[in-house]
Amino acid sequence: MTELTTSFGAGALLGIAACAVILLLILIMRFKVHAFLALTLVSVATALVTGVPFDKIVPTILTGFGGTLAGVALLVGLGAMIGRLLEVSGGAKVLADTLIGTFGSHRAPFALGVASLLFGFPIFFDAGLVVMLPIIFSVAKQFGGSTLKYAFPAAGAFAVMHALVPPHPGPVAASELLGANIGLLVITGLIIAIPTWYLGAYLYGQYAGKKFDVPLPTSFLGKIEADPNHQPPAFGTVLCILLMPLVLIFLDTGLNTATVLGWVSADSTVVQFLRMLGKTPIALLITVFFALMVFSGKHSREHLEKVCDGALGPICGIILVTGAGGMFGGVLRASGIGDALAGVLSDTGMPVIVAAFVIATALRVAQGSATVALTTTAALVSPMVASTTGLSQFDLCFIVIAIAGGATVLSHVNDSGFWLVGRFLEMDEKTTLKTWTVMETLIGTIAFLFALVGSIIL
Repeated sequence: MTELTTSFGAGALLGIAACAVILLLILIMRFKVHAFLALTLVSVATALVTGVPFDKIVPTILTGFGGTLAGVALLVGLGAMIGRLLEVSGGAKVLADTLIGTFGSHRAPFALGVASLLFGFPIFFDAGLVVMLPIIFSVAKQFGGSTLKYAFPAAGAFAVMHALVPPHPGPVAASELLGANIGLLVITGLIIAIPTWYLGAYLYGQYAGKKFDVPLPTSFLGKIEADPNHQPPAFGTVLCILLMPLVLIFLDTGLNTATVLGWVSADSTVVQFLRMLGKTPIALLITVFFALMVFSGKHSREHLEKVCDGALGPICGIILVTGAGGMFGGVLRASGIGDALAGVLSDTGMPVIVAAFVIATALRVAQGSATVALTTTAALVSPMVASTTGLSQFDLCFIVIAIAGGATVLSHVNDSGFWLVGRFLEMDEKTTLKTWTVMETLIGTIAFLFALVGSIIL
């Protein structure tokens, strides 16, 4: 999004952003205004106060809204269909039972987290979470207790992998800007990601599950019940459906990494075609039709059509609120709030790795998007990195991870992911702030501390 010229200084812009967030929370929590309406109203008000020209206000909010929907609507819609097909066929329960049988009933949340770490290597956060939801809900229904106990280890695993480990776009872009070796970053990212997930997502998820009683959602994918008149699919069939989008998406992310490293040509027609197949919406679309083909022998076409139609209704509200969250973040980005704050912080004289974390945190809090915070911070600190002598390849990897940690913390109302998770789990905004925001902050901070210690030792 193109930033607009503003006459306000960094302090004034930061104050406007803080007031906008406070107003949003008051409207939603005190006056019970629907989140979609509150986000839209505050986005318009923020654009007015920051001096966005009248003729640019509507294009600015529509750009933020449309950009978020372009990235979310297809993924959530197609993912919901896959999840619903797995649910009504009994496939979700088959996979859940297999996981529990392997790890034991007392380690059900751990099993979900480990599965999500594996699935999260090639697949993006939102797509992975949507596909895993029916399995999470099936396990939660089987064993009872707060849904957070089962959902957070899985959601945290996707968040950790998305932030820290190539071939996800954030760390790949940052490594390219800073000159870090991607192969070494994969190893370093994995070494840090696993204990970060265990401490910040799994252990916290168990704590949050005891402290916050979040009941099993009832509206997202409907009731978690398999069709009793049909034999459930085999475990191998379910695993094949789940792995298909992961394999396809890895065509894109893996080949992207290969082009950056110079292993293959980015201009190759074959590479471009395979990367197109691996784009998340295409991969999920192929998987939906594959699942329909697999289940067509046990269910009529009319029944499968109704299943897909029923999957879309409950997610409309989720998509609109998530888009409105992206709209609010887009207005904040267009106003220049994040860059103004980062400009002030970049000249503080802090060590490079600490400055990277602080700047990424400031950008994350100010404008919401983790990807924008990560890539912008990498661009801002790249001159500092270039002018600092004695940095090893390990140091560069740790700086990338520090940036990713700062870009993860403090997910709140200007982050579309905040609304996505809150609506999926049917949590109100206060509970989402007390749980999801805390977990994201733990994940980002723990990753940074591991990177800081690593930079000191190595």
